[in-house]
Formats: sequence, C-alpha cells, structure tokens
Amino acid sequence: MKLRSLILGTVLSTTLLFAAPTPTSQTVTWSTLKTLDAKPTSPARSLNNQNITIPGFMVPLEDDADMVTEFLLVPFAGACIHVPPPPPNQMIYVKLTRGQKAKYPYTEPIVVTGHLHVSTVQSPYGDVSFNMDGDSVNPYDQ
Repeated sequence: MKLRSLILGTVLSTTLLFAAPTPTSQTVTWSTLKTLDAKPTSPARSLNNQNITIPGFMVPLEDDADMVTEFLLVPFAGACIHVPPPPPNQMIYVKLTRGQKAKYPYTEPIVVTGHLHVSTVQSPYGDVSFNMDGDSVNPYDQ
C-alpha cells in the first residue's frame, strides 16, 4: 500500500511540475512593432513566439468577408482598402485557431490575442512582417 501511494504521489507531482502553464499575454503597441529592423535586438524581435494582445483594424483576406478565419490586422481603419497598405512592420497576418471565425466591420476597432511570430508572410497587399495564431478577437473597448 505504501509503495502504491509513493508511486501515485510521484506521478502526480511530476505531472504538476511539467504541466503546461496557462499562457498569459502582454499588450503590445504598434510603435513597438515599428521597431522591427535588421538588428536582432529590436524590441519587436523580442516578441517572437510570445503570446500578445494588440488592438487594430481587420482587413479580411477571404471572399466571404462576413465571417473570416484569416485577416490582416492593421493600425488604422481603411488600410489596404481605401488607402495604400502600411509598411510590412505595421501589419500582422492573423489566422484564427481551432476553426474559429470572426465577424467585424473593417471600420470598427478590435483587439486580437494570440501567439506572434516574426516572419515574412506574403499577402494580396504585399509582404507582412508578422503572423499570429489568433486565439481570440473581440471588440476594442477604449
């Protein structure tokens, strides 16, 4: 009986030590993303593979713009649609995870949380310097 309790206790404590932590996100601003350049020490590069939250505006990348799973997140309304696209370091390619879909007009601000990657992605609007595995999309409450 003691041996069984010892084994069970060891398994439980090992599971607790190696359990995946609940990801927390840090809020990021567009001015931080703007620092992306060739220097490996830029503040934007330190966000690679981090869970972040960032507000912005949606530019749908799918024909069915009513409900989308992929979009560009940009810092101002109308970017790419009514005016030229922002520079690559001011756009995030977002692909929602777990088959989620989002519905927001491109004129309304949103906030997106997810896992950010610093890598170049090609979009219909040019190169994008960041991509994100989007976990949530919500209205932006100022």
